[in-house]
Amino acid sequence: MTGLPPRILNLGCGLKHVPGAVNLDVTAATKPDVVHDLNVRPWPFESDAFDELRANDVIEHLDDVLATMEELPRVCAPGAVVRVTVPHCSSSNAFTDPTHRHYFSVFCLHYLTGENQFPFYTSVRFPRRASQLVFHPTLLNKIVWRLAARWPEEYEHRWAWAFPAWFLYFELEVVKA
Repeated sequence: MTGLPPRILNLGCGLKHVPGAVNLDVTAATKPDVVHDLNVRPWPFESDAFDELRANDVIEHLDDVLATMEELPRVCAPGAVVRVTVPHCSSSNAFTDPTHRHYFSVFCLHYLTGENQFPFYTSVRFPRRASQLVFHPTLLNKIVWRLAARWPEEYEHRWAWAFPAWFLYFELEVVKA
């Protein structure tokens, strides 16, 4: 990275524009910098154009998650940080929006990090820098969060429907050969 300000792409910005970023949305009604349907690839950006990419509450709306994730390394520079949030599959928010097409668990992006036993669906790989299961802030959820953070597989198999999570946060890194 140079001494220049980071080049940030904010995918599916909606009304949450990030100052200094290129804010992209599918609808002109949200007044983004770029109007584009992310289901249409390639996206209208040069290769290696961004040092950071944010995809907050957008991936679940798209047709093809893997094809979307495969486009990220093209538009991102080597070492770029990719920040993704999606509703957790136990959250009522995952099912209330009729435009949601996909549902996510703690382990869903492991197919892209190489941490899953079935890594052959795509060749794209992102080292996982961080991930977090986020709960609505209540006293009980602070306890559940601690248990779920320590034993995520047990949480999803046994506790998720009794103590639903709110959303997932993933932080990935773009690595190019």
